[in-house]
Parts: sequence; C-alpha cells; structure tokens
Amino acid sequence: MKKAASTSFTLDAFDLAILRILQRDNTTPQRVIGEAVNLSAPAVQRRIRRMEEAGIIQANVALLDPARLGQPITIFVEVELESERADLIDAAKRDFTAAPEVQQCYYVTGEADFVLVILVSSMAAYEALTRRLFFANNNVRKFRTFVAMDRVKVGLGVPLDASSTGT
Repeated sequence: MKKAASTSFTLDAFDLAILRILQRDNTTPQRVIGEAVNLSAPAVQRRIRRMEEAGIIQANVALLDPARLGQPITIFVEVELESERADLIDAAKRDFTAAPEVQQCYYVTGEADFVLVILVSSMAAYEALTRRLFFANNNVRKFRTFVAMDRVKVGLGVPLDASSTGT
C-alpha cells in the first residue's frame, strides 16, 4: 500500500461519487465512471491521479475468497504485551506486519495492545503461527483467540458522505 502523501485538498461531490464507484469495482473504466458522474474520462483520470497522489486512494487490489484458496479459517486475536516500551511495540508491529497470515493489525487502547485478523488453512496452521508469533516472543504476555464461524460481512469500504470532504 502507498503511504499518504502530504498533499491536502478538499474532496467535492464529483470526487466522492468517483470513490463510491471505485470502492464497488476499481476496474470500472474511466469512461463509464465519467458517464455516471457527468465528467469527461480525462477529468476522471486527473481526479483519480490526484487522489492517489494525496494518499486517499492507497491501493488498487483484488478481493479474493480465502476459502476457495485454501484459507477457510478467519481468526481474531487480542494480544497483550508485557512491556509497552516504544521499541518493543515497534518490534511487535514489524513481526505482525511480516506474517502473511495476518491480514489486518490494529494497535489499540484498552486491555489488549493489538487486535489481529488472521487467515489460516487449518487449526494446525494457526497453532504453528501462535508458536512463532506469540509463544516465541518474550514480550507477549497473553493472547486471546476468537474463531469466526461465518463471514457475514467483509469489506474495507469507507462510508462516504458530505462529512468525508475534508482531508
């Protein structure tokens, strides 16, 4: 993913309409987007490029079905650290980021220090991951596992309304 750039600007109704379309299907041709939002294809292209440069659009990716690709188990994990020294938190962030099974990682407030979303092929694969990420790490005090029974709603779409116009 691209990191956010320092460019700052205000999103208008055209930008929000373009983003809504791209969040549904980022392969939508710019000509089709233009027709939907009443802009020319070059104007749509300029707006998309500007939003990419500003870091509003961070990546263009394909959403895959993990079960069809041999990763049917989704697990949520709360991780509590022994020490909250900045260098140890940074090390945990690096470890979690480097693990391909970790789909999302959040540094949070509350009892847990991190919440992870993990995809694995089996519980045996999850056990191996816990040994590598948690048990082998002296700074992990404890972790708590929640296994998803059903993927009811999955997505990373950002709600876009009039309050979404400032960056």
